[in-house]
Amino acid sequence: MNFWTKAAGVILRNRYLVLLGIAIITGLLATQMKYMKFSYTEANLLPEDHEANLQYNQFLKIFGEEGNLVILGIKDSTVFTPKKFNAWNNLVRKFDSLDEIDFTLSIADVQKLKVDRKKRKFVLEPLYDEDPTTSKEVKNIKNQLFEKLPFYDNLLYNKETGTLQTAIYIKKEIINTPVRRDFIFNTLIPIIDKFEKENNLDVRVSGMPYIRTLNAQNIQDEIGKFVGGALLITALIFFFFFRSYRATFITLLVVMIGVTWAFGFIGLFRYEITVLSALIPPLIIVIGVPNAVFLINKYQQEIKKHGQQAKALQRVISKIGNATLMTNITTASGFATFVFVKSNLLREFGILASVNIISIFILALLIIPIIYSFMPLPKKKHLNHLERRWIENVVDWMERMVRNHRITIYFATVIVIIAGIIGVYKIKVSGSLIEDMPKSESFYEDIKFFESEFGGIMPLEILIDTKKEKGVMKLSTLKKMEELNETIESFPELSKPVSVTNLVKYSKQAYYRGNPKYYQLPTVQEQSYIFAYTKNSNSDAGMLKNFVDSTGRYARITTFMKDIGTEKMDAIQERLKAVIAKEFPSEKYDVSLTGKALVFIKGTNYLIKNLVISLSLAIFLIAIFMAWMFRSPQMIFISLIPNILPLLITAGLMGFFDIPIKPSTILVFSIAFGISVDDTIHFLAKYRQELIANKWRIKPSVYAALRETGVSMFYTSIVLFFGFLTFTLSSFGGTIALGGLVSITLLLAMVSNLLLLPSLLLSFEKKIANKKVFKEPAMKIFPPEEKEK
Repeated sequence: MNFWTKAAGVILRNRYLVLLGIAIITGLLATQMKYMKFSYTEANLLPEDHEANLQYNQFLKIFGEEGNLVILGIKDSTVFTPKKFNAWNNLVRKFDSLDEIDFTLSIADVQKLKVDRKKRKFVLEPLYDEDPTTSKEVKNIKNQLFEKLPFYDNLLYNKETGTLQTAIYIKKEIINTPVRRDFIFNTLIPIIDKFEKENNLDVRVSGMPYIRTLNAQNIQDEIGKFVGGALLITALIFFFFFRSYRATFITLLVVMIGVTWAFGFIGLFRYEITVLSALIPPLIIVIGVPNAVFLINKYQQEIKKHGQQAKALQRVISKIGNATLMTNITTASGFATFVFVKSNLLREFGILASVNIISIFILALLIIPIIYSFMPLPKKKHLNHLERRWIENVVDWMERMVRNHRITIYFATVIVIIAGIIGVYKIKVSGSLIEDMPKSESFYEDIKFFESEFGGIMPLEILIDTKKEKGVMKLSTLKKMEELNETIESFPELSKPVSVTNLVKYSKQAYYRGNPKYYQLPTVQEQSYIFAYTKNSNSDAGMLKNFVDSTGRYARITTFMKDIGTEKMDAIQERLKAVIAKEFPSEKYDVSLTGKALVFIKGTNYLIKNLVISLSLAIFLIAIFMAWMFRSPQMIFISLIPNILPLLITAGLMGFFDIPIKPSTILVFSIAFGISVDDTIHFLAKYRQELIANKWRIKPSVYAALRETGVSMFYTSIVLFFGFLTFTLSSFGGTIALGGLVSITLLLAMVSNLLLLPSLLLSFEKKIANKKVFKEPAMKIFPPEEKEK
């Protein structure tokens, strides 16, 4: 008696205990769901000790969190009427008074830098003392701001379009906490909505804290939509195939418990819910249903054969248990390869996916036979699908193709390989933070608004270490920074930079009685007496601290970038680095490019390298697994080709349809490969069994295996196809692409396994048609069929 026969006896004899155990574990995991929390930061795809992370952390240590800026924009000429102008400024004052806000910067806060000749210092004066009451006063304020204060250009206004911008800085200590979410949804949005209605103005809102909050809420909303959609579509397809409410209900029960476990494991491991981990529950539904297809199909076949429930249930566990375990292990191992990647985001995804795939297998194997044991035998109408004519026609067509048109299959394969390779060369890489965000949402339109008006919303920081205290304020350093500023301004993808040089130029303008033509760096002669005024002033100390650290050793240059791809950003980086290398010799300066957006782009590039490693590892592991199972070197080659081919086609499609490689689509290959190998294992296991029964005659064994496994493989592939297609309901571009690409890949994998795989077996007939090459496998996937008494 083998292991699975014993296991079947134990499960069925102790069914009440097994169900009680499942109920207890489900209850315990459900209690862990309270520890689930959503990520409040962008996904960091890099290892903690990566150079980009170290540089970013160094920047944060000196200047603090740079992603705490929310910006409000308004493009409406009527805002320059007294009522609306004052309402706009009062809105900002209202925000300034809130506990969550550090400070605001708007027209109402504008301070003019003026020179006090008697005291030899600079002083700050408000742009206006009292709220304007006439259009003439508003026009005067606007003219002063637009014509005489270039320091605020691109900070508070766009001179060309008349657009106004207000900066709201959220307190850094709450920026990565749930308080930020509450503030955005319960305070910021309601106040802005009320202002818009009262003043008939359209306020644009953006900034990384705002975008991250709305994005996290979208992820939260979509989990329910994904789970509901996956359950509905798989239930409908399952019912279409089996025409049994009972079978559909049992399957839904299994996957719903699986989803509860999935959420429970997220809480138990204390992982945050990200765009990736949010895919786990629907993924478990989609992968769990094929297990039910194999188990219920086998149960119904057995009942049709001999009509004995006890024997049918025992055979379901003993005969299908091992095969489904093998297929689930290969699927889990495809995901588990992410555990070896240094990126925490992918490692967590790999751990959760592999643990839950094994869990859903155990749940299906235990629950389905036990629940059927309490139910009456299936009626004849429930077994009719086993003889359905249309599925027979599909299998007949596949057999005809393999029997008579193998050359056509190989020719089509070669054409597909060539087309796939051409497509691969067209693939682009995208490291955009916002590309996957829902295009239909208003906050995405607002991002595009700020890109066109002010040059972007994603901060790019340049940290300059002069290696000396007070080294920043040397005129030589300032001139080098200005050279770098001018290079940044030459890129249409970047906004006008802000740094200490802007303040120094403003100081010179103030020294020359506010004349805008003197908004430039001082000469060597001017430097000494302008800086003497600066030293006597407290007025610009507050402004200075945003650009220079307290020791005067470190300076920052801040610019904002548009939603650009990795290729463009790489070109910009190269040019900036060339200017840095020329202007800032390494023996005197350390200059680093950093910021959230740049870390994300570098993370994408890092991820692509790791994709190659993890996919190669998955292929290697599964090759070893095949070698161990079938004890045949030829079998490794024959089994991998039908599974690598769909991956090549998918990569080609990504190239032809301009779907870039990015963190969301990068998973397609590992997911699809892990799942598609399942079909290969089922087919080869059945083929091996038929080979022994047919005394090593290849042809009858291949056709018998094709007829036997074709129906189940067709069912499971259709379920998987439509299951992953539910991901296209998402509003996130990456998730839509992931769902569509995995669906297509799995459909191609089914065709490949049912046409190319048997064709290869027949073509390599002489090589593998003997016991010496195709040895007794290490384990029997399917036990030999027993003769009915």
